[in-house]
Amino acid sequence: MTTSEPPIPVATADQAMPADKRSRAGRDLGAAIAVGVGLGGVVIATLLLFRDGFAIVVGLAVVVGVWELIRAMDGDGARQPVVPLVLGSISMMALTYLRGADGLVISFMITVLACIVWRLADGASGYLHDISTTVLIATYVPLLAGFAVLLSLPDDGAARVIAFIATVVCSDVGGYAAGVVFGKHPLAASVSPKKSWEGLAGSMLACAVGGALFLTLGLDGRWWQGALFGVAIAATSTLGDLGESMLKRDLGIKDMGSLLPGHGGLMDRLDSLLPSAAVAWILLSYMVPPG
Repeated sequence: MTTSEPPIPVATADQAMPADKRSRAGRDLGAAIAVGVGLGGVVIATLLLFRDGFAIVVGLAVVVGVWELIRAMDGDGARQPVVPLVLGSISMMALTYLRGADGLVISFMITVLACIVWRLADGASGYLHDISTTVLIATYVPLLAGFAVLLSLPDDGAARVIAFIATVVCSDVGGYAAGVVFGKHPLAASVSPKKSWEGLAGSMLACAVGGALFLTLGLDGRWWQGALFGVAIAATSTLGDLGESMLKRDLGIKDMGSLLPGHGGLMDRLDSLLPSAAVAWILLSYMVPPG
């Protein structure tokens, strides 16, 4: 997810795209907006019409995200135990829905243990490397995604999930706008040259305003709690984006996949949402405790 996009030259991989379809961020902005609105519509419709189905939506996204990471790491020579990793990811979503935080923690531990044992059959060569990448995937995708399911469990769970996702969107939009208009000072040039300090400031401002609105209007929180919530989400969204950029640079790839036009892979959409879900659950649990 792009959080701050200053006017820095587009990567060569995007130069084949017609100029009238490219944004200054180097992507098809129209397609990106359409896909984002479509995904958001699916989530909101599920939350409002069939909230129990939200865990299913998250589970499907987790399976796709795990598979994209497995394929991306194939080029690095990693051999993850695919069967227990995928089945464990699905069970993590199911047990989180059924048993809450305890179910998430226990199923995560069982998934990691199952992967460690399963990988023994392939011998000692590369074992440590394979298990390290497996634990990374299990932590990065299903464990963090489980917090989104936890957000949906209280009676006001729909409002909590919408506040979380909408604040992340504020980070994306605010960072993009400020970065394009004002961006001059790179935030982390060695990781993501297009991100700027000005874009980060735009993300934090947009999230502070958005968080204040979402918490006061949707969750009976106080405006200052919403502002703090928004700033925290802006920080984790940016770190999530930079973290995935670091992974892609290390793996030598541009996108995690090609499933979503204008975005790349699904993981390129989830990069900011996953770490933010954990922070959102922790903060909202204390700021606006479930009734």
